[in-house]
Amino acid sequence: MTQITEAKKGNITEEMKVVAKNEGIDEEKLRRYIAKGYVVIPKNINRDTKPVGIGKNLRTKVNANIGTSPDFVNIKLEVEKAKVAVKYGADTVMDLSTGGDLSKIRKAIMEAVNVPIGTVPIYEAAKIAKEKFGKVIDMNEDIIFKVIENQAKEGVDFMTLHCGVTKQSVDRLKKSKRVLGVVSRGGAFLTAYIIYHNEENPLYKNFDYLLEILKEYDITISLGDGLRPGAILDNTDRAQIEELLILGELVERCREFGVQAMVEGPGHVPINNIEANIRLQKSVCKNAPFYVLGPIVTDIALGYDHIAAAIGGALAGYYGADFLCYVTPAEHLRLPTIEDVKLGVIATKIAAQAADVAKGNRLALELEKEMAFARKNHDWEKQFNLAIDGEKARKMKEEIPSKDKKACSICGDFCALLLVEKFLR
Repeated sequence: MTQITEAKKGNITEEMKVVAKNEGIDEEKLRRYIAKGYVVIPKNINRDTKPVGIGKNLRTKVNANIGTSPDFVNIKLEVEKAKVAVKYGADTVMDLSTGGDLSKIRKAIMEAVNVPIGTVPIYEAAKIAKEKFGKVIDMNEDIIFKVIENQAKEGVDFMTLHCGVTKQSVDRLKKSKRVLGVVSRGGAFLTAYIIYHNEENPLYKNFDYLLEILKEYDITISLGDGLRPGAILDNTDRAQIEELLILGELVERCREFGVQAMVEGPGHVPINNIEANIRLQKSVCKNAPFYVLGPIVTDIALGYDHIAAAIGGALAGYYGADFLCYVTPAEHLRLPTIEDVKLGVIATKIAAQAADVAKGNRLALELEKEMAFARKNHDWEKQFNLAIDGEKARKMKEEIPSKDKKACSICGDFCALLLVEKFLR
């Protein structure tokens, strides 16, 4: 059984009950959304973890990427990053490791945090192919599907699989005038494979077999955007849209087969094109949950890409994106540190909350109401507890304190609230 097959039968699973309670949504309404494919609950049957709902009429969720590289392998550090990400509000964590013992790293992360864990299996397949044959492009179908099945058995909850990178979409890419070509690592592996071997993407060619594996473990497929634009100049081009059309067809096959599916979206999009991108995806992919990286709204924010992404994420969430992948200050520069992870999560949580407030989400508005009354009552303790990073807020307040404990040191005796509140009661 999977969440979607049970929902289609009219059954409300324990996971649905938990999500409905956490989101303040009617259980039957949630079941209908899952049956239609509008909501997913990524949860492998082999892993006991906190159920998280992603999709229509639910709060905007946040994902944090962590993982090693061939240049730097430190399992303890990645585990600590995962813990920090969850502490500051990440709803899910993706392990994108490419260096070291990948299975060991994955298991350590899954044991450390009680949230859904995602992976990109083609990374491990590429690592195995390079070690075995000397070249990434020499990976084969056996390696790819063995990796997917092994990760499924380990308990991975959702997988990014670039099934829309096909001979057809690569041909469209070749004819385009993109500045940056392919910036998705998984997309690049498969694009190179298709061109070098002149063969179809194994994930697309064997899609039904892929679905069989995913269905057995109730793994949510995140249909990856391997041809996403990596620069503002390349946004919303023909290669991106060609891949999206293919993903829309695959979404319907997933639903028919009984596999939960969401779709990944572009990473670099100017503000004026965000709404069009979200609406196009929702239309082409029949309201499948949409998972976006940022989007990053300017390419000149090196070192501050978490801010550029939060701007785009707030707009994307408002227009209908369901799942925001965080971007850290280290994006495009290096592996993120623990502090980078913290800043990336916080920026993206702000974006998600801003989007939910604008959409009128009841739970988001309740938080705003609580903060407003905490300020009205000069209840600093409650303000710190409600803040995304209450520790920092407390520290800043105490660094330069006001003589009046009710006020902060910006205004002190001239606090606007204190000056007029007695006349407004």
